[in-house]
Amino acid sequence: MGKKKIRTVLKLELQAGRATPAPPVGTALGPHGINIMEFTKAYNERTQGQVGDVVPAEITIFEDRSFTFILKTPPTVNLLKKAAGVEKGSAKPNKEKVGKVSEQQVREIAQLKLKDLNALDVTAAMRMIEGTARSLGIEVSK
Repeated sequence: MGKKKIRTVLKLELQAGRATPAPPVGTALGPHGINIMEFTKAYNERTQGQVGDVVPAEITIFEDRSFTFILKTPPTVNLLKKAAGVEKGSAKPNKEKVGKVSEQQVREIAQLKLKDLNALDVTAAMRMIEGTARSLGIEVSK
């Protein structure tokens, strides 16, 4: 038996432990003919410990309609909003600041996200996280 032939790779951002066959899951997976209930059950089981977070999944669908998926780290925006304790970012990020995070919190987020970021070390990852914080209107205190 050789390697399975990949049909497509999809990326979905879903609430951890709360995926349902309704859109966006059903509309994304349905056209590819895979078992949507099987995916939602497996996703919910694997993300049970992260309920409340958004956990992206990269789903590889094969020609024989089987699939595998890899869980990624939550989006940087969500982690920053959680750390700053804000609901949403600023409408005018350069003028109005909505929250504050410490450099230590930025370091923790950078270490968590390092495997998913295009950065060689934690310092470079921290600069990326700080840029995202600025665009949200979240101040990084040194």
